[in-house]
Amino acid sequence: MPKIEISKHDVEKLIGHKINEKEIDDLLAYAKGEHEGTVGDTITVDCKDTNRPDLWCAEGIARQIAGGLGKAKGVPQYTVNKSDYLVRVDPNLKGIRPRTACAVVKGIKITDDVLKQIIQMQEKVAGTFGRNRREAAIGVYDFDKIQWPIRYMGFHPDKLKFTPLEMSRELTLRQILGQHPKGREFAHLLESYKLYPVFIDADKNVLSMPPVINSNYSGKVTEDTTNLFIEVSGFEDRFVHTALNSMIASLADRGGKIYEVNVKYGLSEKLSCPDFRPKKIKVPLGLFNYLSGLGLSTKELLDLLHKARLNAQVSGENILVEYPSYRIDIMHSVDVVEDALVAYGFNNIEPIVPELAVEGSETELEVFSRRIREYLVGFGAQEISTYTLTNKDKLFNRMKLNSPKLATSQSKIQMHVTASKCVEIANPVSQNWSVLRNWLIPSIVEFLGNNTTQEYPQAIFEVGEVVIPNPKAETMSDTIRRLVFAVAHKNANFTEIKQILQALLHGLEVEFEVAEVEHNSFIPGRVGIIKIKGANESKIRGATKSHDLVGKEIGIIGELHPAVLKNWRLENPVVLFELDVNKLLTLLK
Repeated sequence: MPKIEISKHDVEKLIGHKINEKEIDDLLAYAKGEHEGTVGDTITVDCKDTNRPDLWCAEGIARQIAGGLGKAKGVPQYTVNKSDYLVRVDPNLKGIRPRTACAVVKGIKITDDVLKQIIQMQEKVAGTFGRNRREAAIGVYDFDKIQWPIRYMGFHPDKLKFTPLEMSRELTLRQILGQHPKGREFAHLLESYKLYPVFIDADKNVLSMPPVINSNYSGKVTEDTTNLFIEVSGFEDRFVHTALNSMIASLADRGGKIYEVNVKYGLSEKLSCPDFRPKKIKVPLGLFNYLSGLGLSTKELLDLLHKARLNAQVSGENILVEYPSYRIDIMHSVDVVEDALVAYGFNNIEPIVPELAVEGSETELEVFSRRIREYLVGFGAQEISTYTLTNKDKLFNRMKLNSPKLATSQSKIQMHVTASKCVEIANPVSQNWSVLRNWLIPSIVEFLGNNTTQEYPQAIFEVGEVVIPNPKAETMSDTIRRLVFAVAHKNANFTEIKQILQALLHGLEVEFEVAEVEHNSFIPGRVGIIKIKGANESKIRGATKSHDLVGKEIGIIGELHPAVLKNWRLENPVVLFELDVNKLLTLLK
């Protein structure tokens, strides 16, 4: 979570309210912030929402506190003045860093507090929301030093020079990546491309090489600067426009006058930005009280939404809600309910111990999972527990599943996964934890790779959840319980792991068969899908759901491919199987 520093005196001026030390915690809660401490005039805030870049500055926090105090309500209004400022985006940036959003802000008085917030917001938004400048990097320039129109285009790294920020001599684009501190830090974002992105004005003055460094000529903002040009570059509009709108809203709150910039992509596409038109969502009228149990009237609920800086009006059985353009965190009605609860104040909710007429107990799935664990411990295996969050590199690339074209027989494997079939986090804190796993095998192989210095043979298993995309489900996904069992030692082979599978399923009174199949993660000829062959007739007679599973796939078994072993730095063979526990339970019910 990003931590920011704000001036207490500065925030008081923005809000128009003197902040009492005793109320700091409650006021910051309106902005989803936690008070980390105060030293002199400086307040340190731990921002608890990684999807709200608009709150990572004094202006954004003041904006929400003003709503909570009743000094402002509804969606903030910003006027964007028309202009003929133009940025031309060349098609040669396709696949490199193709998208940008830009704006001009004039008449802003840049004090020391304002300058600190501009720099802080650049760093925090680009670092966290922008995924360390990959998805969004912000450039701020002295408007008065720029000749329009501006071109955003790709240049050969050895054929263009400019003086980067905080340096006194010209360097080529390639030299900047090797010699400038920021160049070395972010070189990995550009060095694999033949062309590097550059903003350059009509007089051929280089403004910047995003996402690395501004030029020393126009990219240096001081307290003498009054007019600003701001650009955000990246790959997707939802990131770059959200980052731009967050930054421009902050500058407008300081008294800046906003002017549009027209961004033209090639010959076909033209956008005007910033676009502050509110977004809309429809929320069932009774949802708030249903989820919160507070029993508030419709008027009280509308007042809370207005305090949360949202527009809201009743329409039949729903509330029509408008929310600011700089917010991408509202994806479901529940998100609006959360905003209303933040405005109400979580500390104002009185806890009530519910009176229940029932007793809690384990679900059938938990009881069955424990039964499976007891079997596997009997084989001398050790149970592990790994994270559901992971990344695509581990799920796919290291498992040799990075080929865009898979064998026909592979595409029929239900247990097989591809890069297009996993749930991704829209704005992860870290790329290491950016998706939800859709199979267990990579998790257990990673564990083996981290324990190569331990004694062999190694036999381990995990009973855990995977998340599979499902557009028909309410959450757009299904959470499924799976089992993975792995054996690693110098003589590990397919026969050994099949014997363990056979012992497990025999103990569960399930008959199965293994059908040969191709799968990139496994050695050809030593991999198969596990199918239900049949079960004790007394169990499945009359049980339609269980009977329907006969002949269906419930798992995969095999010996890992040498290339996969190399990717995980494993020297011994690894054999394993993965089973669908939900399907096994359905069969045995």
